[in-house]
Amino acid sequence: MGNRGPTLEDVAREAGVSRATVSRVVNGVRNVDSDIQRTVRDAIARTGYTPNQAARSLVTRRTGTVALVLSATGSAFAARVFSDPFFGRVVDGVLPVLRERAIQPVMLVAESEPARTQLVEYLRQGGADGALVVPLDDEDPLPAMLVAAGLPTVLFGRPRDGERCAFVDLDNAAGARLAAEHLWATGRRRPATIAAPVTAPTARERLDAFREALAVHGVTSVPVVRGRFTVDSGRAAMARLLRDHPGIDAVFAANDLMAQGACEHLREQGIAVPGTVAVVGFDDSVAARDARPRLTTVRQPVERMAATMAELLIEQLDGGRTDSASKIFEPLLVVRDTT
Repeated sequence: MGNRGPTLEDVAREAGVSRATVSRVVNGVRNVDSDIQRTVRDAIARTGYTPNQAARSLVTRRTGTVALVLSATGSAFAARVFSDPFFGRVVDGVLPVLRERAIQPVMLVAESEPARTQLVEYLRQGGADGALVVPLDDEDPLPAMLVAAGLPTVLFGRPRDGERCAFVDLDNAAGARLAAEHLWATGRRRPATIAAPVTAPTARERLDAFREALAVHGVTSVPVVRGRFTVDSGRAAMARLLRDHPGIDAVFAANDLMAQGACEHLREQGIAVPGTVAVVGFDDSVAARDARPRLTTVRQPVERMAATMAELLIEQLDGGRTDSASKIFEPLLVVRDTT
């Protein structure tokens, strides 16, 4: 008896509320005043109370976990996941929101048809309460599979046409226009672009908007080389652009890693950045801030977007949001040393 841990009654005394109120907060019941929720959670922290997850699951029919899913259909899955800071930023955004609700994330990957089938079955059997999905390919079938199975799901990025699924996304077209207008305003008249892989969800939107914004100024031909979101692919793309279009004076890359690679190749060739060629990236990741020279880039607020993704899923699980809720974020141009 002397070794028993803190109980609901102990938390209730510490918080100055009833045991029933503590129970509602612990079990995620929504009709509790936000100030009272904070008071109870502070009391839980002070007392060291740990809910009995098994008992809680019997009451709420919830596991207290959600799946954070990285999903792709291509062969370069691992290379991108472990080299791109984007995914770490998603995790950084999701964790505080889940932690506030005592929800644990379960990291899952779905890189093949068997893996996708297995993941859907895992969720159907109650392995987690819902899924936060980051699709890497435009034709990824996993979101549709999750929706068809009736599983609570929120995407990072818009669902394909005709699919009803909650999501967060950036106004990618607006971001590409910001890059184009900035390059034009700084006197660049022969721009090129290192575009995303054709299968990337954002590829067409960013490329088309960049071209269209320049067409308004009479630029009817924009050289395009596609990269793979990596530094090495940015270097290779820059080499090809210089070989095939030696007169270019600006490059817009679809992410910061490719922009970093472009800058490295230009430096190796003795080409001044931004004196001869200006460079603009996309994301405003740690790569943009650590690059030398520091990258001008289009900021994508990945952490805030990921946090909102988690909030939408929690609201869906609590019955307060529909499965088609969405939030579109606005980009911001961050001017540094490469333009």
